[in-house]
Amino acid sequence: MGVFRRAISKSAPIDGEHELFGFLTTAANATVAPIHPKAMPVVLTTPEEVSLWLAADAPKALELQRPLPDDAL
Repeated sequence: MGVFRRAISKSAPIDGEHELFGFLTTAANATVAPIHPKAMPVVLTTPEEVSLWLAADAPKALELQRPLPDDAL
């Protein structure tokens, strides 16, 4: 899951408009681990998961912070 926003910076190192991105990660599954053993992005796979992540209280939303099944990529 990722979030995005535009921001305007008036400080070093570069003034001006920037696109900022953030990604929620979790432990790598068996498919991703050979490439990046430490972590993989959280991937929400259904509109219902997206709605839940956006609207649920933190404990419920955090249940979605899990690796995809190994065969899902």
